[in-house]
Amino acid sequence: MSKVNLIDQPYALEQIKGLGPKRIAVLNELNIYNVEDLVLYLPVRYEDNSIVDLNEAEDQSTVTVTGEVYSTPTVAFFGRNRSKVTVHLMINNIAVKAVFFNQPYLKKKINLHDHVTVKGKWNRAKQEINGMRMFTTGSEDLQNADGEQLDPVYRIKEGIKQKTMRDIIRKVLDDIEIREWLSDDLREKYKLESLATTIRALHYADNKKELLKARRTYAFTELFLFELRMQWLNRLEKASDEAIEINYDLAEVKKFIDDLPFELTDAQKHSVNEIFRDLKAPLRMHRLLQGDVGSGKTVVAALCMFALKTAGYQSALMVPTEILAEQHAESLTELFGDRMNVALLTGSVKGKKRKLLLEQLENGTIDCLIGTHALIQDDVSFQNVGLVITDEQHRFGVNQRQALREKGAMTNVLFMTATPIPRTLAISVFGEMDVSSIKQLPKGRKPIKTMWAKHEQYDTVLNQMTSELEKGRQAYVICPLIESSEHLEDVQNVVALYESLEEHYGAGRVGLLHGKMPADEKDDVMQRFNRHEIDILVSTTVVEVGVNVPNATFMIIYDADRFGLSTLHQLRGRVGRSDHQSYCVLIASPKTETGIERMNIMTQTTDGFELSERDLEMRGPGDFFGVKQSGLPDFLVANIVEDYRMLEVARDEAGELIQSGKFFTDEYEVLRNFVEENLLHTSFD
Repeated sequence: MSKVNLIDQPYALEQIKGLGPKRIAVLNELNIYNVEDLVLYLPVRYEDNSIVDLNEAEDQSTVTVTGEVYSTPTVAFFGRNRSKVTVHLMINNIAVKAVFFNQPYLKKKINLHDHVTVKGKWNRAKQEINGMRMFTTGSEDLQNADGEQLDPVYRIKEGIKQKTMRDIIRKVLDDIEIREWLSDDLREKYKLESLATTIRALHYADNKKELLKARRTYAFTELFLFELRMQWLNRLEKASDEAIEINYDLAEVKKFIDDLPFELTDAQKHSVNEIFRDLKAPLRMHRLLQGDVGSGKTVVAALCMFALKTAGYQSALMVPTEILAEQHAESLTELFGDRMNVALLTGSVKGKKRKLLLEQLENGTIDCLIGTHALIQDDVSFQNVGLVITDEQHRFGVNQRQALREKGAMTNVLFMTATPIPRTLAISVFGEMDVSSIKQLPKGRKPIKTMWAKHEQYDTVLNQMTSELEKGRQAYVICPLIESSEHLEDVQNVVALYESLEEHYGAGRVGLLHGKMPADEKDDVMQRFNRHEIDILVSTTVVEVGVNVPNATFMIIYDADRFGLSTLHQLRGRVGRSDHQSYCVLIASPKTETGIERMNIMTQTTDGFELSERDLEMRGPGDFFGVKQSGLPDFLVANIVEDYRMLEVARDEAGELIQSGKFFTDEYEVLRNFVEENLLHTSFD
């Protein structure tokens, strides 16, 4: 949701008196097409013109002061079209020289004994103000009685000036009636202003206190309307008449769990119980399963698939890469044994093999289909799919996930991610879902020891890796670039690193993996590493998700400061997947405070949930997943990181309104219509 609907019937820009075709064309370039767009075109910042006392002003700071002219202004011309106007002022009993460059017209505007307001840089040593602006007595720009003024500054293009934009918006605000979305009770409860007062203050606040109150009101309104849509969508999703009830065989499921070669953790059991309750209910399941790397989400997914099989339904699991699809198919086939028929469908499955697989899928012979985006192609038809699982769901676009979901009409949906999602994002981006979290590692797993080394310590790190290899273990060496770059010459590239390590350890012991390699080559390298035919795998972030080689206990991440915290944590999660002690060494010589902070955080904690919160704080919501993939709402004022408490309050208030039944009365008809009309435009899937 990019904005709140403020006006019942917003009229076109052409109807604004004094606004011609040229200016309208410029406004259109700024995505302003009607008066609602105009009044919601908020300032990017505000110039603070509050009058200050020169006795308290910092040297070289920009100040706004007022004083009396005590000498006639002089103008001097020099160079080509350059000039300097000098005015002497008495300000707080301080004699000050004010200098204005290239504004010769000021000489005629300023008279002896005029009271004027000047804005400029204060040079205490010279008792001089290098002025940027001067306001004469009676100017509409002069400060108000409280001595404060905030001038709005808009993002503009050539063809329209700041003053013009301010005048147009002020004129329109005087001419329109702004709709109120929040009830009087809600506004009174949280001490919020009306939207009409709020919008005017966002453009023309008299002081900072008024501006902050306006920002708070508008942010809450945005979050409240967004959460109403979330809650309403959740209600619609769950209450569908087409939802499938999965009457699984509990005895069979328990026997399968008892036969597993390991014991489920308490966190896994809790998540399984939550999902199974959803499956049994006469509502469509729409759940997110999030868990740290190595926490055992795949086993939870396997139990769900088996439960579906006992009820006579098929399952589908979509993953982002062929390597991951193959690993899932292999591990699930081993886990299920002859209990279930597992099939793999990727872009590499072609010809007769593909045709036979699709026939078996349609006639119900296949119980569980694992694959990449190949699962959503038009010719892929299930007999009766009852559960769709998407692994690392944030890596798929909304349309891809929707297409897979539609293979089973109103089937149950389970999203999985090993990128723990901060609570603030879980509420906003996945607000219409129920969320299960696995915050516990399987028994016997040891925390990964993480160290940070500078580039000059590389040889010492190599010796540590050699020591692990001599124990019969394997190692990853991760690099940020495939080939050298003109712009990042200091960043080690993966091909050069591979060649260097092959020379050091000998041919045949080192493998190379990156995204530009053909799929069959990538698969061959990965399989050889899996079979321990290769000791060291030099790779880009293609191994970030899902790759599972328990014998790998050492990882070097080169130029680690080039990665975000979540990516570093995902990479680190490729080791530490057995009962052997594992190590991760971050090689980096960061030149920024942010880079140094990332390295320190990574060595302090292995908790993915804590790291995700820190990553969100450092990078902001838009970069956490990538805005296009995540479907993050594009708020005008609200910020889901800074305003997370407000977001939770808005969620509670929206839920209470819908649950109370008031939402369905005539009093809320306009609000209800707005929510229903905007559901289809929401891309948070």
